[in-house]
Amino acid sequence: MSSYADVHKQSIEDPDEFWAAAAAGIDWTKRWDQVLDDSAAPIYRWFSGGQLNTCYNALDRHVENGRAEQVAVIYDSPVTDSQRKITYRELRDEVAVFAGALVNAGVGKGDRVIIYMPMIPEAIVAVLACARIGAVHSVVFGGFAPNELATRIDDATPKAIVSASCGIEPSRVVEYKPLLDLAIELASHKPDHCIVLQRPQLTAQLNAPMDIEWRDATAAAQPQDCVPVAATDTLYLLYTSGTTGQPKGIVRDNGGHAVALHWSMRNIYGVDPGEVYWAASDIGWVVGHSYIIYGPLLHGNTTVLYEGKPIGTPDAGAFWRVASEHKVSCLFTAPTAFRAIRQQDPNGEFIGKYDLSSLRYLFLAGERCDPDTLRWAEDKLGVPVIDHWWQTETGWSIAANCMGIEVAPVKAGSVGRAAPGWEVRALDERGNDVSVGDVGAIACKLPLPPGALPGLWNAEERFRRSYLTTFPGFYETGDAGFIDDDGYIHVMSRTDDVINVAGHRLSTGAIEEVLASHDDVAECAVMGVADQMKGQLPVGFLVLKAGVDRDSAEIVAEVVQMVRDQIGPVAVFKKAAIVGRLPKTRSGKVLRATMRKIADSEDYKVPATIEDPAVLDEIGQALRNIGYAK
Repeated sequence: MSSYADVHKQSIEDPDEFWAAAAAGIDWTKRWDQVLDDSAAPIYRWFSGGQLNTCYNALDRHVENGRAEQVAVIYDSPVTDSQRKITYRELRDEVAVFAGALVNAGVGKGDRVIIYMPMIPEAIVAVLACARIGAVHSVVFGGFAPNELATRIDDATPKAIVSASCGIEPSRVVEYKPLLDLAIELASHKPDHCIVLQRPQLTAQLNAPMDIEWRDATAAAQPQDCVPVAATDTLYLLYTSGTTGQPKGIVRDNGGHAVALHWSMRNIYGVDPGEVYWAASDIGWVVGHSYIIYGPLLHGNTTVLYEGKPIGTPDAGAFWRVASEHKVSCLFTAPTAFRAIRQQDPNGEFIGKYDLSSLRYLFLAGERCDPDTLRWAEDKLGVPVIDHWWQTETGWSIAANCMGIEVAPVKAGSVGRAAPGWEVRALDERGNDVSVGDVGAIACKLPLPPGALPGLWNAEERFRRSYLTTFPGFYETGDAGFIDDDGYIHVMSRTDDVINVAGHRLSTGAIEEVLASHDDVAECAVMGVADQMKGQLPVGFLVLKAGVDRDSAEIVAEVVQMVRDQIGPVAVFKKAAIVGRLPKTRSGKVLRATMRKIADSEDYKVPATIEDPAVLDEIGQALRNIGYAK
C-alpha cells in the first residue's frame, strides 16, 4: 500500500495521471480528450470531451455486474415508525419509471428540476431520475421558507418541481404544499408542472392540470434509458445555506463529480463495495448529495436514509440503534449531533445497549469539532473519530485522515492533512504563507481537483469575485486556521470570526476549545462584539450537560479563569452566558454572525435556514443580562 505522502505528492505533481487512474473506476460512454482542461484558467474543467451518465454509474452498472439483489437504500424512519429496504434492481426500475414521468412533464436534457422533499426514498428516486435523463436537479431543503424557495425558482427556472404533501418532525407534521404554492406565487418564473407525492400522514390539495400526483405520474410513464451527457455538463445546482438576496447556485458537473466521489469512498472513508455506509445528514445539504446518494451508490455500497433526529426519536440512543440494526461500517455526521447526544447522555449509557461491532469509523464534518467532543466520542465508541473538512463548494473533503490510504494518528482539534488533489496553504493578507503554527486565511491552490465547483450558475463574474480574486492562483475558502509541523490543518473559525482585541488577532475557535473542555459544558459558541476601547471583545455562550445543577455564576467564573490560564489575559475574556440552546441552521452550523448583530444592537434578518427562530429571542435576553443587546 502506498503511503499518504506518496499518494498526495503524485496527485499534486501529476494530476492528469492521478485522476485518469481514478476515472477508471467509472464507466464512460466516450473517453475524455483531456483530463485537465486549463484553456480558460483560472477556471478549469475536468475530463473535457468525455461522456457518461451518472445514474448509470450509480445504479445500472451494479445491476448488470452482480449487485442487482444487494440492498442499495435502507430507509429508516422513526418518526413514521417504518422501514424499507430497496435493492439496486428495484431502485433502478423505480428511477427509470419516474424519469419517464419527468419526460411526460416536459423535462428534457439540460432542463432544471427543483426537488422540495423530506427524507424519503422518493427523494432519491427523483434526484437519480433527473441524472438519468440529463436534467439538472436542485434540491431545496423540505419546508424551506416560501420567499427563499421563490428566489431559487427564479434563479434555476425549473421546468418542473417535485415535492411531497408533508414532512414529519418529532412533534408536528409540516405541510409542504401551501409553502410551495406561495413560493410559486411569489416567483416570477412559473414551472410547467409540480409532481407531488401524497404521504399517508397528510393529503395535500392538488390543482390540476399543473399539479400531478406522484402515483398518477408514474402510472402513465414509460421507463427511460440513461442519456449520455458531457463530463462538463451540469449534474446539479445546490444553493448555499443562509443566502440572502440573489442566491448563490453552486454548480456540480457530471464527470469530475463521479470520479472524485467514487474515489473518496474507499480512499477517505475506508469502505468496500457492499458495506453499509451512513451519512446522517439531509439530502438538502451537500453531505446528503455526496454521501447519502451519489458516493455510496457510485461505489456499490448500501446507504442509509434516516428520517429522524440524533435525540428525541425516541432518545439519545437513536444513532446507535440504527448503526446496530443495519450493521453500519462507517458513520458520518455533524459534531453538533454528537454534542446533542452527549448533552442528553453524558456518560454514554445508551451506547452500551447496542452491538456496534460493525462500526469501524466515525467521521465528523460541517461545524468545527472541539477536541473534548472528539475525545468523548473516541472514548465511548472505541473507534477512530475523524474530524474532516469540506464545503458545499468543494463537494468532498479538502482535508481528512484518509483511512483507506494510511491510518494516521488523529490530532484532536485538527481536520487532518490535505486530501489528495488538494494543496492547502495558510496565507496572510498579502497572499504570502504565514509561519508554521500561525493563523492565516486558508486557501487552496488552483486547479481544484475533480468534484469541486467549476463555477456558479449563470454568474461567472460573481464566481471569480467570491472565490478567485483575493488570492490570485488560489481558491479562497473563507476559513481561518493554521497548519502545524506535521502538515495537519487546524480550521479554527470563519475568516470573519477572527476577532481583533486591542490589535491582537484571536480565533474564536481557540477560545471555544477551552470552554468546551469544562466538565459541565456540552457545547458552546464564542463571538466578538464591538467595544469602544478594545475594538472587539469575546463573549461566550454555554449549553450545559443534562443534569448539571450548579450555580451559573460559578461556572462562568471557572471558564473565564480557564481562558485566562490557557490563552492569557490578551483574550480579555470576561463575559459568558448560560443558555438552553444555541441558534443553528438545520445543517448544524451555529449562527454566530446573527448573534453578533444582536449583541451589537444591529438590525438582522432571521436566516431562512434557522432551525427554530424563537431561540434568537432567548439569545437576546441572555445578552441583555450580561450588558449587551440594548
